[in-house]
Amino acid sequence: MTAALAAVPEDVRARLVTRFGPGAREWCARLPGLVDGLAGRWGLAVRAAGGGGTSRVFRCERLADGAAVWLKLTPDAEVARQEAVALTAWREVPSVVGLLAEDLGAGALLLADVRPGTTLRERGWRPAEVAGMLASMRSVPAPPGTALPSLAERLDFLFDLTERRAPGVSTAGARALARELTDGGPVGLVHGDLHPSNVLLGPAGVVAIDPRACLGDPDFDLVDWALDGVADPAALSARVAELAARVAEPAARVAEPAAPVAVADADRLLAWCRVGAALIAAPRVAAGRRDDSTVFLRELAGL
Repeated sequence: MTAALAAVPEDVRARLVTRFGPGAREWCARLPGLVDGLAGRWGLAVRAAGGGGTSRVFRCERLADGAAVWLKLTPDAEVARQEAVALTAWREVPSVVGLLAEDLGAGALLLADVRPGTTLRERGWRPAEVAGMLASMRSVPAPPGTALPSLAERLDFLFDLTERRAPGVSTAGARALARELTDGGPVGLVHGDLHPSNVLLGPAGVVAIDPRACLGDPDFDLVDWALDGVADPAALSARVAELAARVAEPAARVAEPAAPVAVADADRLLAWCRVGAALIAAPRVAAGRRDDSTVFLRELAGL
């Protein structure tokens, strides 16, 4: 049963090869054995499989108590290590998924279940609902002595990826703005991929998953929440102002003298939105999309 569930469909293999290179095919071939070994060591029964372009994820039952847990594996052990660093730093933050165990040599993480687990992309969301999560995550200082990439490095990767996906669409202006924002800007622990599809409904609120952890301006994690569902400049300005104000209010309550909270800066957030708009809009423009959202994002990014 485990071998059948851990077999990687060909379309998923192709995405993993695009992301990680030809070696991902060999990893896919070895995956059933990896999953079987980890399930035996951690006392798991594998019940279902899924995942995207960077990992395979397996819903498991913990045999000792019947609890649902998630086994996540990636072909790149460094991706797993960086996620583990972030989840360890956020271990006292209830709005971030819990890390139960890790085998970084195998690129494997064992994660707590989140019920009901519906994404905010599926259900919809309001700024007041996510403000506490955003504030509590940015209240945690960057972990000392850990080698995480900088936000500038993360953005270079994202722009390189975007330019491969959108040939002929220049993002040079947005890339230059990103470099300006990261040069000498505030430094905190950044999730790096915090959008409504990576936030789940939990038993006591919302829960963030799947960090692409880096060190840089925490305001970068507000970009998707500022842009989501917005299609004109006035609406964007209003959303930016509301997010900055709402994040600052719970941030003041969770702050401690040893871990000061960097208050969200509305002007910087608006500038980060121009960067994010380019990353979102460029592939749409390359595909010939002309819907209102794409036109707005294209104009915002200056593409």
